[in-house]
Amino acid sequence: MNFLKKLSGSQANGAQASIVPLLRQYAEALPALNGEAFGEMFDRYADARVVMIGEASHGTSDFYRTRAAITQRLIEQHGFTIVAVEADWPDAGHVDRYVRGLAPSAWKRHIFSRFPTWMWRNTDVRAFAHWLHQHNHQKAPELRVEFRGLDVYSLRNSIREVLNYLDQGDPQLAHEARQRYGCLTPWQDDPALYGHFVERGGVMPCEHAVVEQLNAILAEQLAGLIQDDEAFFNATQNAQVVRAAEQYYRAIYRGSTSSWNLRDTHMFDTLQALLEHRGPQARAVVWAHNSHIGNAAATEMGWKGQFNIGQLCRSAYGRDVVLIGMSTDRGQVAAADDWDGDMRIKDIRPSRTDSWEHQFLKAGIAASLTDWRDPQREALRQALSETLLERAIGVIYRPESELSSHYFQAVLAEQFDAMVWIEQTQAVTALHLPKSQEQEPEDETFPFGV
Repeated sequence: MNFLKKLSGSQANGAQASIVPLLRQYAEALPALNGEAFGEMFDRYADARVVMIGEASHGTSDFYRTRAAITQRLIEQHGFTIVAVEADWPDAGHVDRYVRGLAPSAWKRHIFSRFPTWMWRNTDVRAFAHWLHQHNHQKAPELRVEFRGLDVYSLRNSIREVLNYLDQGDPQLAHEARQRYGCLTPWQDDPALYGHFVERGGVMPCEHAVVEQLNAILAEQLAGLIQDDEAFFNATQNAQVVRAAEQYYRAIYRGSTSSWNLRDTHMFDTLQALLEHRGPQARAVVWAHNSHIGNAAATEMGWKGQFNIGQLCRSAYGRDVVLIGMSTDRGQVAAADDWDGDMRIKDIRPSRTDSWEHQFLKAGIAASLTDWRDPQREALRQALSETLLERAIGVIYRPESELSSHYFQAVLAEQFDAMVWIEQTQAVTALHLPKSQEQEPEDETFPFGV
């Protein structure tokens, strides 16, 4: 299929005219999130190895709550065992220990304190974590569902986690690790500066040292020195993050395509490591932005050389992975004006008339699931095989330059397997960070309460 095909104005209008009636025919209205009927709509994905659920923005409560409700169904009724999210590994690890009954609280420490704090430190994620904690109470420890992070940004915290692990088991290895990671220590509070001075200033890279440290940890496994498999797995993944982060912060000065591809490769590798660690029956739900979980090969970003975790999963798992997008027309979103800026509640502009969002709006169903995997829906699939604009709002939203900042071309039929549409949406509610001298109280349900 030629994804680069350009349509004339009259052709585009004709294509859009054929899309709306088919969306009206096949879009299934979503019941209330807390009802049995809602869950039953997603039983069709029960046999997948990986279900990836996207979002059109990082600051929309409706996306978080809908994604959580789908995930709860897949866990309760179909045995999914891993929730892997677009978050830092160490921070998600605090939530993971809480939901599996290994820690008194998910929020006691300053987790998810790095910009954008509202992306994971919000009331919707907290509610899902409490639900998962209660669900796991009914399971033997080896059957409890995990909550894991896939992202690459946690250089400082991942170094600290590796050193803490080695301090407890082998002080000599810990000493050697400090020497190796010492190359990165001056930059750990601002790793982008490390990339700048290596790529632009002639500073020697730390790549050899971090790879050497990763190999040193893996050598423990070969030597049979592992006492705690979970602790070793956590330390190994943190060492993988350090290795990937070192590469990533250099790559951002070589161009957006290089850094994007490195980041999504790391997320894919982490997902594969989670599935392998859990065993052959492991199945995962992935939470990430549409731009990560939709097949990049069907979008403008892919045509420019970028790929993503959705595309890599499609290549690895074929039809055993399901890619579900989520989108909206208007409402409010939590976002910043610039990177490291303050969170603001912003109005989302109504979608452009030449966008996929506008087609779902014209279909007239306020909240729906549209699935086009069934061969009997070939007419729908063909209609969705046109090239239209699609909106992506990350942690930054600039409505004044929305077309250039937030829209890209996409072929929906190849990008996703299904779309969850919510016409009007509301912003997430962020959890405030505690004052440094205070500790948040332990959850009453620790270690497991009803």
